[in-house]
Amino acid sequence: MKLKGIIYILIGAGSFGLTPIFVKTGFGYDYSLGQINIVQMVLALILLGAMCFFKGLKIENLSKPDFIKVMITGAAMGLTSIFYYGAMQYLSASLAIILLFQFVWIGMIYEWIFSKARPTLVNVLALLVTLTGVVLASNIIVDGVTNLHPIGLLLGFLSGVSYAGFIFFSGRVATSSHPFIRSLLMVTGATVLVSSVFFRDIPSLNPSDGRLWLLGIGLALVGGVMPTLFFAKGAPLISGRLANVLSSIELPVAIVSAMIVLSESVSLLQWCGVVLILVAIVINELGGVMKKGKT
Repeated sequence: MKLKGIIYILIGAGSFGLTPIFVKTGFGYDYSLGQINIVQMVLALILLGAMCFFKGLKIENLSKPDFIKVMITGAAMGLTSIFYYGAMQYLSASLAIILLFQFVWIGMIYEWIFSKARPTLVNVLALLVTLTGVVLASNIIVDGVTNLHPIGLLLGFLSGVSYAGFIFFSGRVATSSHPFIRSLLMVTGATVLVSSVFFRDIPSLNPSDGRLWLLGIGLALVGGVMPTLFFAKGAPLISGRLANVLSSIELPVAIVSAMIVLSESVSLLQWCGVVLILVAIVINELGGVMKKGKT
């Protein structure tokens, strides 16, 4: 079961790493942030709804509190899309994903607040290594801070906050219900949130715009269906700490895909920063394992 959980999380996180390809392409065609988000979530909702229908699954044996919690978890995913994609309007895809990966240490705060697990010295060390990696990966040393758009930095950081919440709660709410049903409800929550935020963009969606809907299908699969479905299937089978470690596959996938498809350049110094961030994730999670072994 644990091996299945590992594979599911790797697939879900890896697929989310491909989202910059579709988002940056959409911005290149002058689609708005609202159009991209709404189309993604609506199509993801339709795809997951169809899966549940053909499997004969129904929303049952789910208490009202669990229903609300799953919807809120989905809303966290919707916020992640808004902030993450918004950051890509101002920053490179590579830097946006690096800022998203602040969920590594932000997740410690969630653990502290909701699980009463105080950060250890190892956690603090991991935080310092992460921040060092961010400084190198963002290329601040070479380009300076003035070349980094403040709104992009803020949105990137907020994407890390919401993504940490999504990872933390996805493995803790309604775990006894079918993964397809949980995924459907999560995407429903995300769709409601995104549509509420960008309701003014809804009239601009042209049903005959094949290019927009084609981009939306790709984005719905890698940014909506696969992450929620595979996280819903995999997160309950493994620990939250291991899920965080495995989710790190998203970082190299996003950067390599941005280099190959979007022709973004990443220097050796930036790659060193990426490696430090990955090392920090491992340090943080190993620290949790060591602490658990002592108790």
